[in-house]
Amino acid sequence: MQLNKLDMDLLEAVADLKAIPQGALNIRLNGTAVMRHSSPNILVGPGPDGNGLVVEVKPGTQNETVHVPVVLTQPGLQDKVHNTFIVGENAEATIIAGCGIHNASHAESRHDGIHEIIVRTGARLKYIEKHYGQGDAVGRRVLNPSAVITIEEGASAEMEMVQIKGVDDTVRTTTAHVRARGSLKIIERLLTQGEQQAESDITIYLEGPGASAQVVSRAVAQGSSYQLFKAVLVGQAACMGHVECDAILMDKARIRSVPEIQAEDAEAVLTHEAAIGKIAGEQLIKLMSLGLNESEAVDTILEGFLR
Repeated sequence: MQLNKLDMDLLEAVADLKAIPQGALNIRLNGTAVMRHSSPNILVGPGPDGNGLVVEVKPGTQNETVHVPVVLTQPGLQDKVHNTFIVGENAEATIIAGCGIHNASHAESRHDGIHEIIVRTGARLKYIEKHYGQGDAVGRRVLNPSAVITIEEGASAEMEMVQIKGVDDTVRTTTAHVRARGSLKIIERLLTQGEQQAESDITIYLEGPGASAQVVSRAVAQGSSYQLFKAVLVGQAACMGHVECDAILMDKARIRSVPEIQAEDAEAVLTHEAAIGKIAGEQLIKLMSLGLNESEAVDTILEGFLR
């Protein structure tokens, strides 16, 4: 199927794709898989219901990538999909997901992505998911991703979750189970503007000895937008975990941060920190002294903060 310029612009925004890549791939457009192919080491196929997706990285695979972006351009489309990602034992792979919505109508466009992610013993996963919305009409752009992640013994995963702009409502729910000597790092970068609302709800169970987890959130709220960040670490063994939330608040926006740690083992070491504030005046002054106007200085600070 030939993708048009709008489709490609959205793919570039959420998956950094300027052309259709070689290798394992699944592109979902307006509720249908329009491009799908496997590679010798990564199998990409339909889910049990025929609508979703199953991606299997073969054991021992090294340094391979699979792209699985979603694009919505049909006005008022309500899209829901169940995906399963399995990274085989001792494999190393990158999954590049993300969803871009273009809505130029008065109807609501919505995508609910429900994911199960399994990282087998000794495997390593890099997972990148970007969200982006555009359109000049009043129709809302809604994204509600949810994931259940299992990190098996000695495995590791780093998950990068980014909301670029243009998403009116989002509720992101992530539940993770980290087993002995497994590790998980979740990095969130979130921008809200206007009347947008965003909620992130993360719960990580550190289930085995030597398990570790880190959650890092960077958020900017502008206009009259609202953000709610909740992260819970549950230490059930001799483990280590840390939650860190930093946010910049602007205009009339509101941010609520609720980090929580719950120790169920005397050897669990869990910590958290949170900070919400405005842009420091000295940062603006320094950049403006270098020739930037105030708007350019603010944009530079925010870009660096969310990087």
